[in-house]
Amino acid sequence: MDLSGVVGSGLGRAQVFMAQPHYQDQFRALLGATAWPGTLNVTVQGKDLVEYIALRQLAGLDTLDVDDDVRASAKGVDTAAFPLHRIRGFLRDGVSFGGASAFLAIMTVDDQSVPCAVLIPDLTRHIDVVELISTEFLRERLDLEDGDRVTLALSTS
Repeated sequence: MDLSGVVGSGLGRAQVFMAQPHYQDQFRALLGATAWPGTLNVTVQGKDLVEYIALRQLAGLDTLDVDDDVRASAKGVDTAAFPLHRIRGFLRDGVSFGGASAFLAIMTVDDQSVPCAVLIPDLTRHIDVVELISTEFLRERLDLEDGDRVTLALSTS
């Protein structure tokens, strides 16, 4: 499965979550090294949105706020080949940090490719925004700006 979308700015809150040692231990196991303390947001539309909604459904997220046609189309997407990796949530000092689902991928821009993961938090307001994590600062590594188009190839291993 390939997803293509446009880079956009987020709210800047991901770094609080990404910096948590409990998450970083799991990201290290997933990515092979510590994740950059932030996410890259990529907005998807059309067929790419349908396929992303299928991943959200595989992750067990409620998609009732998604257009009925998109949700119905997503049920027809075969996601069986893409392993879902669980990121466990935790409690710290009475504050709950939620879990997430992750799918390994390769991001490609022009002729450059970087390993990453699609991160789908259990609690998110994003419907059409794919959050990406990587061991590298993706904006800097790939010289990305808001509005740039990127492609993600999900891994089957």
